[in-house]
Amino acid sequence: MPNIAKVLARVVVDDLDKAIPLYQALSGAEQAQKFGHGPVKLASVGPFLLLEAEGAEGYTNRTATILVFDVAPVVREIELAGGEIIEGPSAGPNGERLVARHPDGSVFEYIAVPNV
Repeated sequence: MPNIAKVLARVVVDDLDKAIPLYQALSGAEQAQKFGHGPVKLASVGPFLLLEAEGAEGYTNRTATILVFDVAPVVREIELAGGEIIEGPSAGPNGERLVARHPDGSVFEYIAVPNV
């Protein structure tokens, strides 16, 4: 069974509340899940993860957020490939998370969501 449940496109916006309606219309999502992580205000809207620009400076280097069923295989595969775990695994607002740099230099956030 594949470990990846969903990939979220990360979008930095100036105003979260003003941006949400467009991403709801584009994705057909009826609701947006708003939450915070440290200084960042976020909203999950369908296949989009919106980050409000103010406070998001340290979070904009990630290519995408990948929802997985389990982070342990992610750690193993990245380390076997010669990548680097930058943060975590640690608890996050929506589940266990980690940030990893792949050997090609791209950076991804992985979040465990076993019930997706």
